[in-house]
Amino acid sequence: MRLLHTMLRVTDLQKSIAFYTEMLDMKLLRSTDFPDGKFTLAFLGYGDESDSTVLELTHNWDTDSYDMGNAYGHIAVEVDDVYAACDKIKAKGGEVVREAGPMKHGSTILAFVRDPDGYMIELLGG
Repeated sequence: MRLLHTMLRVTDLQKSIAFYTEMLDMKLLRSTDFPDGKFTLAFLGYGDESDSTVLELTHNWDTDSYDMGNAYGHIAVEVDDVYAACDKIKAKGGEVVREAGPMKHGSTILAFVRDPDGYMIELLGG
């Protein structure tokens, strides 16, 4: 067994794809429209789906917003330099909600950014 993907529902697929590809350097692996179901699935990641866990973005064409509730935490992404990643994201108009720095009660360097739909993404130093 292996973990295949994590799915997030998004309201603006192109804006979300731009966030994950331009700010987090993921690659768009594939995207498929399902006209009869009125939705699109886009898969993004850092490696091929055959051996890497990826992110699935689901865009339901007739849905303008979602209630995230309070159960969602975050998705963690390892980066070479958390400070540089935050600078890049801010320069491209992204929202850094917790600046890069050591975690509370530890030494791991981390930051948190928010994607276009409000999902939290943790950046961890590699």
